[in-house]
Amino acid sequence: MAGSTPPAAASVPEVFARALAGDRRMLARAISHVENRRAGVDEAVAALPARRRSGPGAPHVIGITGPPGAGKSTFASRLVRGFAETGGRAAVVAVDPSSPFSGGAILGDRVRMDDLPADRVFVRSLASRGHLGGLSRATGQVVDLLDAAGFDLVVVETVGVGQSELAVMEVADTVVVALTPESGDTVQTMKAGLLEIADVFVIHKADRPGAEHLRRDLEQAVALESDAPWPPPVLLASAREGWGVEAVAEAAAEHLRWCR
Repeated sequence: MAGSTPPAAASVPEVFARALAGDRRMLARAISHVENRRAGVDEAVAALPARRRSGPGAPHVIGITGPPGAGKSTFASRLVRGFAETGGRAAVVAVDPSSPFSGGAILGDRVRMDDLPADRVFVRSLASRGHLGGLSRATGQVVDLLDAAGFDLVVVETVGVGQSELAVMEVADTVVVALTPESGDTVQTMKAGLLEIADVFVIHKADRPGAEHLRRDLEQAVALESDAPWPPPVLLASAREGWGVEAVAEAAAEHLRWCR
């Protein structure tokens, strides 16, 4: 637009204001400012009208975590696609491993989501940059920004994690732990970590052998926590085959209603 401030020269407050007004390019730039810790970002984030701070109208933030190879990106893509098809606005924050050379995200998750409807779904990769816990240091502030930008659903996908990398709990309303049938022999060793933060379990790639066996093991583990106020459901799904994802979405929505 003639006479407007060039994007590169715009101040942090200007970039944030344009992002909240619906400018997707400025939203991407605002996230870059957050990720790169540009001066003035903390003040700009603190001033955001984030709905999660007040409650009403807040987006549902779903964290998807699990070990490497669990198909988290494919599952997240199918989840937000189904949400967008109902008319909602969704955003995905995919935390990728960092490049050892540039420090940037390797973008493996972003590549797998390129076919999502751009008018309804916003996808952004963040580099983990060595931050422990499965997330980027910037993730919480990025979620606040997406909240203020008016998204109805925010999916935070962690980098592949082990049993002690549980930072997703700090940003998500609902934690979905994705496992695969091959995880069956490791359930007991994971008991001290990932299994204790799940609000919903999904056995992904459940068309493979061993899915039912893993479901029984998980259900037994859940039953042992008899005093748990919310017993996490254990569901089967195959995003690639196109089944089971809707049931996980419904379980996550039920968990949010229970929380509220």
